[in-house]
Amino acid sequence: MKKTSISIALLAGILIYAQKTDTLKSSNIDEVIINSVIKKDSDYSNKMPLKTIEDPQVLSSVSKTVLQNQSIFTVDDAYRNVTGLQKMWTATSRAGDGGSFVVLRGFSSNNSLRNGLVSPVTTTIDAINIEKLEVLKGPSGTLYGSNVASYGGIINRITKKPFQSFAGEASLIGGSYNFYRVQADVNAPITKDKKLLFRVNTAYTNTGTFQKTNSKNTYTAFTPSLTYNASDKLQFNLEYERYDTRAIGEQFFFYLSPTTLNGINNMRDLEKAGLNYKESYTGNNLYTTARVNNIFGQINYKINDHIKSSTNINNSKSYSDGASPYFSVNYNNASHLYRVSRFDQSTRGSKSSYFQVQQNFNFDYNFANGMRNRTVAGFDFLQTQLRQRYVYLNNPFELVSPAVRGDNYSNFNGTTLAAAYNIPGNTGIYNVDADTNTYSGYISNVFTPVAGLNLVLGARYESNDFKGGSVFFQETKPYNQSAFSPKAGIVYEIVKDKFSVFGNYQNSFKSNGYYTTNVAGNIALSDPERANQFEGGFKTNLINGKVNATVSYYDIKVKNSLQGTGQFTSSFQSVQTQAGKIESKGVELEVNAYLVKGFSVIGGIAYNDSKDLSTGLRPVNSGSKWLTNFNASYQFLDGSLKGLGFGVGGNTASENNVTGDFFLPKFVVLNANAFYDSKKFRIGAKVDNFTNEHYWTGFTTANPQQLINVTGTFAYKF
Repeated sequence: MKKTSISIALLAGILIYAQKTDTLKSSNIDEVIINSVIKKDSDYSNKMPLKTIEDPQVLSSVSKTVLQNQSIFTVDDAYRNVTGLQKMWTATSRAGDGGSFVVLRGFSSNNSLRNGLVSPVTTTIDAINIEKLEVLKGPSGTLYGSNVASYGGIINRITKKPFQSFAGEASLIGGSYNFYRVQADVNAPITKDKKLLFRVNTAYTNTGTFQKTNSKNTYTAFTPSLTYNASDKLQFNLEYERYDTRAIGEQFFFYLSPTTLNGINNMRDLEKAGLNYKESYTGNNLYTTARVNNIFGQINYKINDHIKSSTNINNSKSYSDGASPYFSVNYNNASHLYRVSRFDQSTRGSKSSYFQVQQNFNFDYNFANGMRNRTVAGFDFLQTQLRQRYVYLNNPFELVSPAVRGDNYSNFNGTTLAAAYNIPGNTGIYNVDADTNTYSGYISNVFTPVAGLNLVLGARYESNDFKGGSVFFQETKPYNQSAFSPKAGIVYEIVKDKFSVFGNYQNSFKSNGYYTTNVAGNIALSDPERANQFEGGFKTNLINGKVNATVSYYDIKVKNSLQGTGQFTSSFQSVQTQAGKIESKGVELEVNAYLVKGFSVIGGIAYNDSKDLSTGLRPVNSGSKWLTNFNASYQFLDGSLKGLGFGVGGNTASENNVTGDFFLPKFVVLNANAFYDSKKFRIGAKVDNFTNEHYWTGFTTANPQQLINVTGTFAYKF
């Protein structure tokens, strides 16, 4: 805490000196704040330009300005600004399934889209090349299909693009737990006519954790992009993303139940019983090495004033190799101690690959009396190849280890883990070798019969051609399954561009493949699982666009879900039925406001009521019922303090049932930041979790989260 106080005092002194020696020379900061913080209009998420006020779906967005002001460096941390989104699981970096997971509207989701195309990132996603994050709420299978569209919503990261002038910024960042980072953003026209443009964003981070400050986790991001404007009608874009990670995973506690914990059913009481929140139960060198390579190519062609073509090609590859420790806690009746068991499930040269070709045509026609018609029509080919390799310990590394006496846990390290894998009979292996080709065609139409009234209709046809292969412990034969996904929506602007009422029907689906139908081991191809949403609400865009608010009620019903019957075959395959039904309904209120000069607010509250209709219980992966988020920021735009800004924000979550009978406690996490922005440099600082809250997230698990931490930034602009 002493170091924190010294850091804040030093920062305050620097800020006071900076505001005396330089000023921010910008005449339109008001407009910049409104456009970047308040406006949520999008050209991407609906595959056509739509203003928020005329869109029947709910869209949340987080701009790079918000990330910069809050000193946010990863997409995971950016999620704190999205109403109704709850982070559940930090990325494990395992190829195929290692990305971070969140909950939206009671359903799990992850960050699988970049600029509207499938680009899964299985490592922690650096925010260095993020222009904006967009979260389109509800099932969006019509535009995005079954492979990435969670029933709760999709997350689409919009990347920075080259522009026509030379500019750049280099930053040095340091903070708690041996955190240090260097990053750069450089843009330059390559040719004198400024048709060929280049931009590169790159960052390197080295950090420990609050449990293991010397862990030296490293994260590297390298994301160059190239744009060639061949003419007023023809544009070529090429982007590359590479993320390299060498890190020890977050501490995950599995198998939590009152029956094995002497009646304790929540993490707060388990801490009181002696589980040390700050303890690391690992030694050295239990790293996973991972990398992600994404290549994105695009050709945009303006056929005429009404028709545009966009041809997109995307290739995404993930690789991982190394340890993946995880833990459980139990109560020992003989010693009357709570003990931790330590496990591992490593990857060994695990790979995943996604190749996508997508063609879109956009039509936009205006007619007399305010009539307008906008259409996107396209087709999509996606090839998915999984070559996942897993090896695991059949027994805990150490059957039990005391959890309350400050023991030395360094014996669980890279050397001893390798020796444990060499013990005969102590190792299990499972692989995933599966290829799927997905063919899709879709259309979405926005018709404006009179000014202020928008009618939306759309449909998608998708065919999934599974080539067969090994899926975990079971050989799976090929299958082909097709489905339609319709959508409809209506928006009426009661006050043009200021106040609208909207309603939508959204649909999505997924193929669950084969399931075991009886104890004899017979299998059948399941019907497509389907989700249907009905939603209605209001949107406002008031006070010259300075107050943007959305309130909505949604009801999502899922049918044809696979459910276990409690029976098993002789080879321990679970017998299932496809009669499962889930309902998720709730209310969301989101507000982005620029209340007075220099003062902006981002905030929201979300309530979700999810229920497994066969049991009447809330599904264990639905997250908390109540979520809130807020951030208030003030920046001096005039006078001697011009360029100085401050912010405070936070998130709350209600109790989270993660296993059916075990709970993560409710929490309130508060953050603060300050910055000084001048023409040539920027100084910033933040204090995350400044109340030092012990809080847990989890996806059927309990994962302790970062304690108070301070970060300071110095950036030079050129």
